Amino acid sequence: MAEVGEGPLVLFLHGYPQFWWAWRHQLVAVADAGYRAAALDLRGAGASDKPPTGYDGWTAAADVSGVIRSLGVESAVVIGHGLGGFVAWSMPYLTPGVTRALATVGMPHPAVFRRQVARNLVHLRSDSLFAGLQRPWVPEREMTTDLDAVPRLLRRWAAPASAWPSAEEGARYAAALTIPFAAHASAEYHRWLVRSQLRREGWSYARRLSGRIELPVLQVRGDQDATVGGIAQGASVAHVGGESTTVVVPGAGHFPHEEAPARLNRQLLGWLERLTT
Repeated sequence: MAEVGEGPLVLFLHGYPQFWWAWRHQLVAVADAGYRAAALDLRGAGASDKPPTGYDGWTAAADVSGVIRSLGVESAVVIGHGLGGFVAWSMPYLTPGVTRALATVGMPHPAVFRRQVARNLVHLRSDSLFAGLQRPWVPEREMTTDLDAVPRLLRRWAAPASAWPSAEEGARYAAALTIPFAAHASAEYHRWLVRSQLRREGWSYARRLSGRIELPVLQVRGDQDATVGGIAQGASVAHVGGESTTVVVPGAGHFPHEEAPARLNRQLLGWLERLTT
């Protein structure tokens, strides 16, 4: 976990296949603007514990809420990318009172996402990795034995003309998945997202997230993000009862916080400032 600055707490949650370092550009910018900025490794990733269970929406929300309280505050602004965005969306429903406001990057509301998977299996057909993660242990072996597997994935989800990731960035993320059990734990979240569709816990989760979030919400996506389109982003607005802001970052794919950090930071800092004025 990384933490810098003082002031109101802003907590960043990374996506797959990354760890806290994905938010390095935002940590500095947010701290310089007068906030207390922190980024953690989700359960199973990076330096966090890697128990055999707990890679579901309920537990992930409880984990993050516990971290916020452990930092000595009652609530925080929670910002998540991809899988971390899924957790961020879940928290106001499952752990109410801990989230002051939330921002997501490259992730629609879980109800929108689940409908896409349940009705059309869009993500399973259009994204071979997401489908491949449903196989036990096979993707884990690929991620830990092929050093270019993670950089290939990052390049495929980035904008076609993006210079990101650099060789160093790709190598850092690849190395993080070689930590014992990290590749398996990270894959388990995605397996739960699909398999819970047919389980009682998944139905219960969907019911809990069926209402509207009465908090300020910022949604961000890259204009060349092939995993999240404008339709999904627009449909997610219907689940927000508080102030809703949507931003599209030009020239970015699924990772605008790393592909276009200066552009994203301007939008993020403007939104944070509006929250406190």
